[in-house]
Amino acid sequence: TTRHLDGLLAAMESRFGDRPRLVHRLDRDTTGVLLVAKTRNAAAQLGKTFQTRSAAKTYWALVKGVPNPIQGKIEAALVKASGPDGDRVRKALPGEQAKAMHATTHYSVIDRVAHKAAWVSLKPVTGRQHQLRAHMHMIGHPIVGDNKYEGGMDLPAENMEPKLHLHARRLMLPHPYDPHKKIDVTAPLPEHMRKTWDLLGLDPERFAKED
Repeated sequence: TTRHLDGLLAAMESRFGDRPRLVHRLDRDTTGVLLVAKTRNAAAQLGKTFQTRSAAKTYWALVKGVPNPIQGKIEAALVKASGPDGDRVRKALPGEQAKAMHATTHYSVIDRVAHKAAWVSLKPVTGRQHQLRAHMHMIGHPIVGDNKYEGGMDLPAENMEPKLHLHARRLMLPHPYDPHKKIDVTAPLPEHMRKTWDLLGLDPERFAKED
């Protein structure tokens, strides 16, 4: 990778007088909202917001099949496991509690394509690596285009781009310096997901308020 976020932030040091700092990361193939702090102090304040779970994150995803019930909570501790396609996480087994990471995700179906696929809103309470991808796989509805968690095969429709259909849609959190203000940022769908929405007859504008 020659063009990456760490390199872009380092190049902005001369502009801001300090190297901007990434406050939270997305998986490499996940699109959407990122939070970057321009100063060390802002990064520290924003980091505390994530540690205390005061930041509300909403993701949009296309998953295989339609979850039943259409709204629910997934609580499954995760452990890291290496595989032929790189690191991934899986559900912790009995006896692995010492190294397990507690993880909770709320999900809600926004719209569906018959029984083939569902557009879901995902709200992670915790922020574990691959949490959303692993949790949806665990309940039998992997995210479309996710090769690590069985979402890369048998796409719901022909001519779909085989990319990960997971998007950090919205981020809301208290302003680091003004307790009376909030930061509220929404990111439009990336091109490959917008094409899929059009292909499947889903309208992101119609349900925009379902964030």
